[in-house]
Amino acid sequence: MALEIGQEAPDFTLVNEDNEQVTLSELRGSPVVLVFYPFDFSGICTGELCEIRDEYSGWSGAGATVFGISRDSRFAHAAFKAAENFQHSLLADLKGEVARAYGTWNEDLGAAERLTVVIDAAGNVAYSQQNPILEARDHSDVLAAIQGS
Repeated sequence: MALEIGQEAPDFTLVNEDNEQVTLSELRGSPVVLVFYPFDFSGICTGELCEIRDEYSGWSGAGATVFGISRDSRFAHAAFKAAENFQHSLLADLKGEVARAYGTWNEDLGAAERLTVVIDAAGNVAYSQQNPILEARDHSDVLAAIQGS
């Protein structure tokens, strides 16, 4: 299922690197950025998430809460976050259920493809960019999407 701009974002509850539950619908009232990626500590993923780390103040300054989501465990996420000094949380989608709901799960590879989604304050999809696993994303439009949401 491809995401449509304006549709309600699929709700979910996942745990972050600190084993705290995060429920998307409880974050309504401000924009949320979801960044699906295949694996912690892999080359392209590390590069993309480090770019987000470096742009984080702009995104959070525009009011967005940012989450990385992959099939890795909260333990791997905690190590990855500490190693790369990320400010945003990483959510554990161990079975790929959330990635499936967002139309980015790759069954053959057992991992999410690259998908960035900006969800507006009302809980609707405001922006979506999906790339194959081996193709890094260009996040230059995300700040404008956050500001427009």
